[in-house]
Amino acid sequence: MNLKKFIIHRILLSIVVIFGLSIVIFSIARIVPGDPARMALGATATKEALENFKIENHLNEPLPVQYIYWIAGVLHGDFGKSTTTDRAVAKDIIQFLPATVEVVFFSTLLLIFGSILIGKLAAKHKDTVLDGILRVFSYAGVAMPGFVVAILLLLLFGYVWQVIPVLGRLSPNMTPPSHITGLYVLDALLTGKPAVAWNAFLHILIPAVSLALGGMFQDARLVRNAMVENSSKDYLVAMKGYGIPEKVINNKYLLKPSLIPAVSCMGMDIASLMGNAFLIETIFSWPGISKYGLSAMLAKDLNAISGVIMVFGIVFVIVNIIVDIVVAYLDPRIRLGGGN
Repeated sequence: MNLKKFIIHRILLSIVVIFGLSIVIFSIARIVPGDPARMALGATATKEALENFKIENHLNEPLPVQYIYWIAGVLHGDFGKSTTTDRAVAKDIIQFLPATVEVVFFSTLLLIFGSILIGKLAAKHKDTVLDGILRVFSYAGVAMPGFVVAILLLLLFGYVWQVIPVLGRLSPNMTPPSHITGLYVLDALLTGKPAVAWNAFLHILIPAVSLALGGMFQDARLVRNAMVENSSKDYLVAMKGYGIPEKVINNKYLLKPSLIPAVSCMGMDIASLMGNAFLIETIFSWPGISKYGLSAMLAKDLNAISGVIMVFGIVFVIVNIIVDIVVAYLDPRIRLGGGN
């Protein structure tokens, strides 16, 4: 099985997963206690209004028919109307999703490069004081919940040491850039506003660190342990005997196979960043889709909840496809497993 067939196979499986996810989301939205029409229109709605709402949204039809109408709308980008914002859920997702994508993107960069650098450093100085210090920080980072880290950083940089902005996406004296992608840093750079881009980046920094810290230290431990275990392999010992520089061995022949277990864990951590962002967005007043989804849950806004979960599921599937491709590149045994 070559890499192209491997990718096509994973994409086809992912389509099946997304289809199954849509069934689960629809089923949960329909079996929760309460009348969907009553939850949407409120306790003061008349019987006529409730009946019209049910007819308009096909709630009087059998569940399989309701699902067909619902999935047809989803395929056209129609998740229904949000009772929280009184707008189409798709418009809310378009508005709130870029903010979460932006902070998750920088969290992903920090998680990937930070875990690899820390893991390499700890493996290079195995069983030394530095390795012990990094191990303590790793255990603390894994054990400490992300919202605790967020609150501590908020107190540190928002009250004690006010050098980095911590609330919102931009300072009050800054004008948001023209909307192109919804990503403030990128939009500001595209419109020639470097000061706005820098200010937006500073606002992202602390939320991104809070979101990535736990996963970064966990993955760093995996990189460190794998590098220490693989460093005693015969082929690496032979390379050292041939006089190949240690730097080349570590970066080219030791790091690559050592990343395989870490990359799988990184993929799970990266995919879960969006779901875990709701506390970070609440603490730092970040107007993202995770915070929007939390508000929808508190308001029992079924259409908004279904839309947000569907987006999270699609992101999770896409990240897993990317991780599978990266792992297959690092380890040919995986992509060639179906061959003769």
